[in-house]
Amino acid sequence: MIQQTPNTIEFPVRYPILLDGGLSNELERQGCELNQKLWSAKLLESNPEAIVLAHLAYLQAGAQCIITSSYQATIPGFMAIGYDQAAARALILKSVQLAEEARRRFMLLHPNQAKPLIAASIGPYGAYLANGAEYRGDYGITDQELMDFHEPRINLLDGSRADMLAIETIPSFQEANVLSIILKNKSKAAWISFSCKDGKHTCDGTPIEECAALFTHHPTVFAIGVNCTSPEHISALIQSIKTKSGEKKIVVYPNSGAVYHAESKTWSGLSEPTSCEMMAKEWMDLGADIIGGCCGIGPEQIKAMGQVIYQ
Repeated sequence: MIQQTPNTIEFPVRYPILLDGGLSNELERQGCELNQKLWSAKLLESNPEAIVLAHLAYLQAGAQCIITSSYQATIPGFMAIGYDQAAARALILKSVQLAEEARRRFMLLHPNQAKPLIAASIGPYGAYLANGAEYRGDYGITDQELMDFHEPRINLLDGSRADMLAIETIPSFQEANVLSIILKNKSKAAWISFSCKDGKHTCDGTPIEECAALFTHHPTVFAIGVNCTSPEHISALIQSIKTKSGEKKIVVYPNSGAVYHAESKTWSGLSEPTSCEMMAKEWMDLGADIIGGCCGIGPEQIKAMGQVIYQ
């Protein structure tokens, strides 16, 4: 059972928690074509078994928490390609069901291990745009438009069987502020992680401390951190976030340091997995509580991180 008080939320696992890596890595390794606007969310209907197998690969690598395939799964995104609202909502919830199926299969193979957690992914508005805006934050829309975009999906996943919400890759203070308002009355615990352009600023140029301060005393956000950001910036970002995080946990799951090409929806310049063990140790020493990987980080790298975390 999750223990929750106004400012502290604890899960039935030992910290630090090892997260999974980039879902797209495993899907592409299986031969899935992701070069389209919905990215991995398209597979929720066309190839759900591939998503289950991708989750399972990370669980087998040692991940204690897997993140659902709902990052780019949005109601307006599905409706734009012909689904009605009911079908769109069903596909978003299916992302949790597929993670549950992967967990079920894992527990059949490893009945004596702790039951892994499931975090329901909620990506930024920029992910819906599918033009790389989550690495810029230059949306040019109002707070109300962001509210109208985020709240229906958050409400839907808040009512799902996921253990928590993962608010991911948030590039701007504006979006973080809107999300802080939406999350206040939700039943599930959530983490929020930002995309950052360097060791001090989110992608829109806001000092990371200002974004973190929005959640210092937030009633449902239990962890603050960074994801899909180059590993070279993570140590400095951890130290900056900790100045405003209060009692919150610190979550970090960087990308591989590759460059994202929005036109082709591809990455280049992947880093070597052998460096992950050393990086995980450094981040733990600096106070990170939840560690994993994002784009370009696969099961091999997650396993290497786990060798440090499970010592």
